[in-house]
Amino acid sequence: MQVSYDSIELCEPLTSLFAAIPDAIFVKDCEGYWRSINDAARTLFNSHDIHWIKRNNNSGAMCTEICTMYDQCLADDKAVWRLGELHVFEEQHTDSAGNLHEYEVHKVPIFHKNGQHKTLVIIGREVTDRKLAERNLRVADAAIESQEAIVITDADNHILRVNSAFTRMTGYGAEEAIGKTTSLLKSGRHDKAFYKAMWKDLTEKKFWQGEIWDKRKNGQIYLKWLSITAVAEPEGKVHNYVGSFTDLSEQKDAKEAIYQLAFYDPLTNLPNRRLFQERMALTLSHIARNLYHGAVFMIDLDNFKLINDTKGHAIGDLLLIETAHRLKSCVRDGDTVARIGGDEFVVMLEGLSHDADQAIQQAEVLSKKILKSLNQPFMIGGDSLLCTPSIGIKLLTATVPSETGDEVLKRADAAMYQAKSAGRNTFRFFDAEVHSRLENRQSIALNLRNALPENQLRLHYQAQVELGGKISGAEILLRWEHAQRGLMLPDEFISIAEESGLILTIGEWVLRTACKQLKSWEANPQTCQLQLSVNVSARQFIQPDFVELVYKVLDETGAKGTLLKLELTESLMLHDVEDTINKMTALSSLGIHFSIDDFGTGYSSLSYLTRLPISQLKIDQSFVLTIDTNPNDAIVVQTIIGMANNLGLNVIAEGVETESQRACLEKYGCTFYQGYLFSKAVSLAEFEKMVSKTIKTT
Repeated sequence: MQVSYDSIELCEPLTSLFAAIPDAIFVKDCEGYWRSINDAARTLFNSHDIHWIKRNNNSGAMCTEICTMYDQCLADDKAVWRLGELHVFEEQHTDSAGNLHEYEVHKVPIFHKNGQHKTLVIIGREVTDRKLAERNLRVADAAIESQEAIVITDADNHILRVNSAFTRMTGYGAEEAIGKTTSLLKSGRHDKAFYKAMWKDLTEKKFWQGEIWDKRKNGQIYLKWLSITAVAEPEGKVHNYVGSFTDLSEQKDAKEAIYQLAFYDPLTNLPNRRLFQERMALTLSHIARNLYHGAVFMIDLDNFKLINDTKGHAIGDLLLIETAHRLKSCVRDGDTVARIGGDEFVVMLEGLSHDADQAIQQAEVLSKKILKSLNQPFMIGGDSLLCTPSIGIKLLTATVPSETGDEVLKRADAAMYQAKSAGRNTFRFFDAEVHSRLENRQSIALNLRNALPENQLRLHYQAQVELGGKISGAEILLRWEHAQRGLMLPDEFISIAEESGLILTIGEWVLRTACKQLKSWEANPQTCQLQLSVNVSARQFIQPDFVELVYKVLDETGAKGTLLKLELTESLMLHDVEDTINKMTALSSLGIHFSIDDFGTGYSSLSYLTRLPISQLKIDQSFVLTIDTNPNDAIVVQTIIGMANNLGLNVIAEGVETESQRACLEKYGCTFYQGYLFSKAVSLAEFEKMVSKTIKTT
């Protein structure tokens, strides 16, 4: 509809309103010359210094932006006059710097009463930023509908928007998800610590990504890769979170299937030869680095071929599967059981003892366990089948660093054939020397059971000497007078006694014999003040009735508790500190003294020294050996002595062999000694002679 002249006359007085409008306003006459513009228009084109009135867009005095838009503006003007009513145009131009500017222009034609052109009113605003935002929004809309699932939340984790991929993966439509929190997707598989770490990263780094288990609408748990970005204000306040994720379940399943085919036996699901060799290489490197032992067991089923041929391959397969189950039940979780072909299985143990003899013993225990398990009948297909194993064992040791996995398997295989040659259903160690040591330990263990009944055990006494040479007592040391082997030292049989449990009866005999001796010395002025030190093993001490046993022995022998000293190791006391405190306190009430043996070589802890009723620290002979030549050992000894003095504890040094060592110890404040400088461990008669002789010369 045309605007009449009368109408425009009514608007003309509104000059102040014209100036106040924030949009740019231009007024042209019917010939296209400018008649009026407001300040907003001057600002838009940065043209405050230009005289606009009675000029047109193409005037040379006009600003460059206006001139470059002349053709487009002229065409738009003509279109509006032709339409005779308000019309909105979008105009754009590129400035001298190459920047594109976009404008939204409203043009209104005003006519005289006779219909002639009078005035053209133009209202314009720059919309460059808005147009850019709209384009970016369209790009974002296209991007959000990607193959990745996307979810956008507010700062409180309420879902604001999801895409179609989100619905496809989770099963939740937009109308079901929007307004809910993302806990809607939680699977329950992750603990609080997991989410705490996630939010820590989001708070500090504004980003987190990783694998996470979530739950679909149908309840299915699935694995996905999730990336979360926090959208924050410049000052750091977060107002949105954007999460994107992909479903890893199919990818993970495919990878697992490929891995399973490559590294596992399809029949038994045990590791195959390839995976076993990889684990073997890793185990050998661990053993070389940590200096402990391991073992490989080659296991072949006796007469399996006969069963497979007579009963059929299906029965044979079921027997192999059951064998795999039984072998796995015999080992620890970290050990490896593998099937490397046919009816051959391999077991690998890692982390056996640092001591070779104990490692052999541990390997023997597992071999017997496997033999017992596989000697049970196999109930398959209604038949009771017997299929015993022959086992070859190769001990893994750091002393053979060049040994390869293939060599280990060959040697274990050779040992397995030795077991078959020995009649089957047994085990053999590859190394003849190792097997000999095992047989030696078995022989010692068997003979040790008769040592007490046959009166083969002996107690020797090693003098403990004060400064000045006076003998204050002795440490009792056990010897075994073996009929064939001769006099055996504790290192040769004590560990076997502990493993077999014989240490309990042997330890009681030692304690009782020592107390009887203390009682017998009471009547002799030369020996009535002598103390005897008795070593107590860990297995003895942890017995629930150990305190009652000591009470009973003292009561039955009549010995004074004040003359009895029990030597304990540091590691023993730290096994169960509260139990140790209770037992030592109870025994201390009888006047019994406690000495910490080999102090400084175990897990020294200052805290237990202040809590336990200890009276003496025994400096280990390894420090004494080089105290006069090694400054480091000298410092250790000085530290032990100084600490003991501050705690009110007595100190004795063992392994003193030279006068130079003794002199150093005296200089550092140690006044009690034990070692070859004074006496070896001798029989009771020799020790008593030594005491008598010492008294006469002091």
